[in-house]
Amino acid sequence: MIDGPRVLCIILNWRTPEMSLQSCGAARIAMQDIAGEIVIVDNDSGDGSFDALQDGTKGLDRVRVVQSGRNGGFGAGNNAGMRAGLSDGAPPDYVYILNSDAFPAPDAIAHLLAHLETTPEAGLVGSYIHGSDGAAHVACFRFPSIAGEFEGAARMGPVSRLLKRHVVPLAVQQSNCRVDWLAGASLMIRQSVLDKIGGFDERFFLYFEETDLCLRAARAGWQTHFVRQSEVKHIGSVSTGMKTWARVPDYWFASRRHYFVKNHGRAYAVAATLAHLGGGMLGQVWRAIRRRPTTGPQHFLRSLMQSDTRAALGAILGRKGPGPAKGTSPLAKEEG
Repeated sequence: MIDGPRVLCIILNWRTPEMSLQSCGAARIAMQDIAGEIVIVDNDSGDGSFDALQDGTKGLDRVRVVQSGRNGGFGAGNNAGMRAGLSDGAPPDYVYILNSDAFPAPDAIAHLLAHLETTPEAGLVGSYIHGSDGAAHVACFRFPSIAGEFEGAARMGPVSRLLKRHVVPLAVQQSNCRVDWLAGASLMIRQSVLDKIGGFDERFFLYFEETDLCLRAARAGWQTHFVRQSEVKHIGSVSTGMKTWARVPDYWFASRRHYFVKNHGRAYAVAATLAHLGGGMLGQVWRAIRRRPTTGPQHFLRSLMQSDTRAALGAILGRKGPGPAKGTSPLAKEEG
């Protein structure tokens, strides 16, 4: 039996059982000297994933497979893992969220644990994320704001320099530091933080849920830290298909809208959208004048305006906004 603080590692699967098992294998190596267990949650894949995961983990100690029972999204699936807890029913000291397409280095989890053990003001810690090619991913961020929405949409040098303190994605960090929020591909959380603020808000289907969690922790007095020594390889977007999106799905806009309304109020949310639309249009004119191509998903600004307008009309008429389409992935988190 391993002594020391106990870590509950949660891997959320949605129709990628082979990759989830590979992620589990990397996590087992990284947890070989750490007390705790790994729980793989199948998020109601409906494609035989649950059976495949059970077969693939037979005989493995400290590994369990559970079924969420519904595809409620990334936060809901990880919350199901938290509820499953450790097999003896005792609460863990820390919860470690690991994407099914993320693979921690052998010492990655130990570095996160050591940082939390020696840094009492830190409530959440995350890893240095890199791709299969070794290139670093953007994993550290500021909280979204009206100014940040304008800058992020404009993507113009003069605007970015003027609003540099509001730019949401931070440069790749090369040392441990405090940040506002971290990508959820590799995130360790104190159980005492979860006891105080609760788990993920399940009204987010996908995206913005870890931003909201870090904000709630900050408002409760806990810091979020980036731990450079903890390295995790992340393929990214395997389940969501984000890298191949022709258009951004409505659940992304719904999550963005919920984040702003919940945390800052409806007036702020409207102002954030107007700032994004204004910055986006300014950026399009800027790039047209400079004869530079438009980047990003097609018709993003139009989709943002339409989604928020439908939501506003729905609120006036007392209707709920559209939920995610059947079969939509609730999994992988994309840095940046």
